Amino acid sequence: MYYAVIFTSERTANDEGYAEMAVLMEELAKQQDGFLGVESARSEIGITVSYWKDLESIKKWKQNMEHLTAQEKGRSDWYTSYTTRICLVEKEYSFKK
Repeated sequence: MYYAVIFTSERTANDEGYAEMAVLMEELAKQQDGFLGVESARSEIGITVSYWKDLESIKKWKQNMEHLTAQEKGRSDWYTSYTTRICLVEKEYSFKK
């Protein structure tokens, strides 16, 4: 078992610095203890799912200073709304051709 953090968002028209911050946050997350992976997609809404070994790892990531800066910038400049959900993944099924 592991945890998924599901971040869904609606964006403003402001793109200034967004792509660079997204890359930086992914690279920084990969360096955190307990990080397992990330998947992301954007159309009308954006969905980013990051995977973590436990709740403590998620808590530490949320409190990371650079991540806190990105969160504030997101609220002030990039998002009109967002929702974060934390889920326990009990089973996983995959198919790949």
